[in-house]
Amino acid sequence: MESEALNLTAVLVGTVVAFIAGWIYYSVKPIRITWAEGSRISSEPPEKMPMMAMGLQVAGLFLLALVIVMTAKTNALFTAIAAILATAVMVMAQDTFSQKSTAAIVIDGIFVVLAGVIMIVCQGVF
Repeated sequence: MESEALNLTAVLVGTVVAFIAGWIYYSVKPIRITWAEGSRISSEPPEKMPMMAMGLQVAGLFLLALVIVMTAKTNALFTAIAAILATAVMVMAQDTFSQKSTAAIVIDGIFVVLAGVIMIVCQGVF
């Protein structure tokens, strides 16, 4: 049986586009303010970029994009959707333990689903 290479273009583009989408999503004023207040942090941009948080975000998005590409190789779209939803629920659970507001929890969960949709689209395009 011949093994096909993973679609690294879809992984990389999905990672970058989802990261940029997150930057835009969390920058929209009503979302930014609601999320920040619900997370008990300032809604103003930080003086210094949160490099560790951004690095972890890129790593997580890369790994999720990799999962999506791996499931695409076996035509396992429902497995990809389950992985996206599981990730969203885990993020929301962590947010709950951190005592974020319900609105902030939902905002974070929606972003994970949005990122997953972007990655599925990238897999289809590339």
